[in-house]
Amino acid sequence: MCTIDGCGAHKDMPPIDVSQTDRRAFLAGLASLPLATVLAYPDLAHAQAERTEALVVGGADGATASGVIAMPETLPAPAVVLIHEWWGLNDQIKSVAVELAKMGYIAYAIDLYGGQVASTPEEARTLTQGVDAGTARQQLVTAIEHLKKHKDSTGKVATMGWCFGGGWSLNASVATPVDATVIYYGRVTKPADELENLEGPVLGHFGTQDGNINEEMVEGFEAEMEKAGKADILTVHWYDADHAFANPTGARYDAEDASLAWERTSEFLAANLKG
Repeated sequence: MCTIDGCGAHKDMPPIDVSQTDRRAFLAGLASLPLATVLAYPDLAHAQAERTEALVVGGADGATASGVIAMPETLPAPAVVLIHEWWGLNDQIKSVAVELAKMGYIAYAIDLYGGQVASTPEEARTLTQGVDAGTARQQLVTAIEHLKKHKDSTGKVATMGWCFGGGWSLNASVATPVDATVIYYGRVTKPADELENLEGPVLGHFGTQDGNINEEMVEGFEAEMEKAGKADILTVHWYDADHAFANPTGARYDAEDASLAWERTSEFLAANLKG
């Protein structure tokens, strides 16, 4: 996982153990495992990611968006657009899409890097800096509008992202109306005149030890939301954790806080998409 300036080494991670029997059953598609366990092991994450399908969607203005989709068993269903971290659309993000499909959502994980995935902080920084804001915004709007009109959709759509994607989750919801927005430690520096465009509620998860997405930034976000008349739709949760605390592959992973944040996210999505 990352901060704005770089990523910590993937070491000293609290162990997440899985037996060989459970591993084999999962890889054979005969059993489920907790999401944190799947994300912690590259082979398990890859196996779950393989359960998505590539999908390119087009908008009325000729814009296109690319990514992968995971479908739930019961249709019609509400939808969630997932926005990746600065690493790109990797197996971990695809795995979360599959998890959301299991929970009853059409999950579309968008790719803002044109198929590229970083393996080092230097590569990730280069990819992040290469994103054109206008193009990314257009891609996200295209994906959201497609899911609103999808033949198997209820018409309700949420956005959710982490780090780089957390900021873009907010950007997307400002650009076009959605029913819910989830931000995991993303940059939230929008002014009130832009935040006035928000319609659905916003849920934010932030770590008190995060040196970049910090208390000053989040308090500023809360103040701008109040100026915009949107204070009543914002819920912010703080965790005694660092940036990227929800990623089991990172050195800053905090199992307890990650679990609590996921529980809150699940409840938030259900209340605003299924209620």
